[in-house]
Amino acid sequence: MATLNNTTVPTNHSDVYRCSLKENFKYILLPVSYTLVFVVGLGLNITAMYVILFRTKHWKPSTIYMINLNVCDTLYILTLPFLIYYYADENDWPFGEPMCKLIRFLFYTNLYGSILFLSCISIHRFLGICHPMRSLSMMDARRARLVSAGVWAIILIFQAPILYFSRTRHVSVHLEQHDEVEVCHDTTSKDHFDEFLVYSSVVMFLLFVLPFGVVLVCNGLMVRKLQEPGVGGGPISQRSKQKSVKMIIIVLLAFMLCFLPFHLNRSIYYIFRYLDRENCDALRLSNSAYKATRPLVSINSCIDPILYFMAGQSFRKSINKKPSMTADKCLSTLL
Repeated sequence: MATLNNTTVPTNHSDVYRCSLKENFKYILLPVSYTLVFVVGLGLNITAMYVILFRTKHWKPSTIYMINLNVCDTLYILTLPFLIYYYADENDWPFGEPMCKLIRFLFYTNLYGSILFLSCISIHRFLGICHPMRSLSMMDARRARLVSAGVWAIILIFQAPILYFSRTRHVSVHLEQHDEVEVCHDTTSKDHFDEFLVYSSVVMFLLFVLPFGVVLVCNGLMVRKLQEPGVGGGPISQRSKQKSVKMIIIVLLAFMLCFLPFHLNRSIYYIFRYLDRENCDALRLSNSAYKATRPLVSINSCIDPILYFMAGQSFRKSINKKPSMTADKCLSTLL
């Protein structure tokens, strides 16, 4: 963790980086952006959860993936008030080290949970569009539940080390109200940063790069299939085609706008932080870019509910208390 500002002097000199960082901008950017996401995202996700749980009678595989995505987004949003307080108080963590570990764990667990369940939705829709008859016997509600359980197991296993790496550290500062703050590391202490960098790189490759590649391939093949002349000939099929195109756009938007900039800038920052040599200006620039893209990850929690409300006629009609049957039974069962 870098120093908080120009007047910060860490108490443990073995834990000091050579290059210090100026991060005053994040004390405004992160609390404001996280507050907006908390208010908007919580309202959207609670509404979506209510509709799925109490207004949806027949749970299709896509419904199961979406409720899991909804749980990830909701749990992610519930961690934001702690971070809002933390950054608004200029990196002074009052909740103790166990809570620091828990909040960081939940933050990243539900972040990567969102990525994996968006990938599951893309794969499921790919099978429904490109291999509809074959997927009828492959993708049912029971298999969707098993896949979801497997996804949660993978996430919890790969994010468990966060409970080890995340820790607090007392830092001496020259402030009017107090002389010391307790920092809750977003990464880890300097002594463990090399190990954390290896761990973070593995997690990013397995839980972001690979899923992102799968999403790009699946959505690319879906677009090609939907462009075929024989697809979407009738009015009902045409509506299903339009819905599929919109869903593809939303999923790709979530990855390209929310996840890709965050992981790219974070990787660059971690590399410069690891080097910690001569070019402090490059480190400061990469750190600013990384911190600036963190709110983009949170925006995903506001984008995902759009998937719920666009998922199909059954979902929209359930809000209006109307029957949830669609005319195109085969495509509706899969999508």
